[in-house]
Amino acid sequence: MSNPFAEQIAQAMADMQSELARAEALQQEMNELTGSVTSKDRMVTVKVGSQGQVVSMTFHTTAYREMAPAELAKILTGVLNEARAAVGEQVAERIGRFDGLGETLRLNMTGGTELDEILEPLWAMRPGHDPEEERRKKADRQEEFRG
Repeated sequence: MSNPFAEQIAQAMADMQSELARAEALQQEMNELTGSVTSKDRMVTVKVGSQGQVVSMTFHTTAYREMAPAELAKILTGVLNEARAAVGEQVAERIGRFDGLGETLRLNMTGGTELDEILEPLWAMRPGHDPEEERRKKADRQEEFRG
């Protein structure tokens, strides 16, 4: 005879393991993620990492030697900002794969999932169980989470 409760718990655990594996793969992918942009005049290429850190800067010409410092600074600032924006778009796209996960985790941490309904009979068997007290605690946790 199978136990539906045990099967539901096992499925929930398997789902969480799957999400954990996805999150670990995403973290590895993010660590390796870069964005690269070349200036319009093709003088310099900047490569940045997922945290916006400069990974490399390659000058393709020597034109920078004859530029005024303010002009060079403007070009470098522009290329760096474009590269950071490019990598930021990649990061946002990858994080978007987890759309809805935050809501699921929030519900699991603050209550309000099907699991609560499944566990309710077990909680009711605890010594000193007070359903009204449990509802109040759950409401307090949800309010605290919302800030």
